[in-house]
Amino acid sequence: MIRIGQYNTLEVVKLVDFGVFLDGGDDFGNILLPKASVPAGTQLGDQLEVFVYFDSEDEIIATTKQPYAVVGDFALLRVVGICGVGAFVDWGLEKDLLVPFSEQRRRLEEGQDIMVRVYTDKASGRIVGSTKFNRFLDKTPAEYKVGEEVQVQIAETSELGYKAVIEDKHWGLLFKTESFGKLFPGKKLKAYIKEIRPDGKINLSLQKAGKAKVDDLADKILTTLERKGGFVPLSDKSSPDAIFKEFRTSKATFKKTIGGLYKKGLIIIDKDGIRLNDN
Repeated sequence: MIRIGQYNTLEVVKLVDFGVFLDGGDDFGNILLPKASVPAGTQLGDQLEVFVYFDSEDEIIATTKQPYAVVGDFALLRVVGICGVGAFVDWGLEKDLLVPFSEQRRRLEEGQDIMVRVYTDKASGRIVGSTKFNRFLDKTPAEYKVGEEVQVQIAETSELGYKAVIEDKHWGLLFKTESFGKLFPGKKLKAYIKEIRPDGKINLSLQKAGKAKVDDLADKILTTLERKGGFVPLSDKSSPDAIFKEFRTSKATFKKTIGGLYKKGLIIIDKDGIRLNDN
């Protein structure tokens, strides 16, 4: 079964001057893979992984190019044009992706970078984009456990912090007090379930809770020191950004962790950084 807007592995059934035709089954027949996308040396019977979508003539076509997002994904895309029915965003293919006016929370402008959900419109069967995320999220019960590691994508900022999409399924909130490093719409990172509120809303954290995060970081610091010859030019006086770049943690947690390592006699804290205690 061909999945429109997804990657499919299809058999080459015909070679022509302008490309090759792939077996689309009874529902779609032969699907053209244009010559520019055909891998060198392709022969009849080869199995090719291709992305299947609609071209500018609304005909099904295949490509070996990789779009920035497939159906079901959220992605940060740039608006490249406005037309009478909506806005076009660049999603990495020859044909830009349409975000209809009816799927825009607020009117998009050319040159704007915006988070978009790619989906298949049931009425037309076409692949389109939407910025109205609520209709796609929180449709299934959230069965996460407190402390569970999840993949999130920053969707937008708010007065409280950052709204993030959890596993492409649910909304989550990362409070400013739980945030560190450079966060921006479109960024993907791992996070942890901090709290599932009685109303079903989910609060996130970028660090494990309590002692677990300190233990993990302590191991990481010691491993990094060993790998770098026993010295890392970071201390409790270093900037939060410098600490985050090396250890992906907040300055407060870093200070607490190196303090614990110092008390155990495992490291020495100097003005210019931390060192392994050879003694």
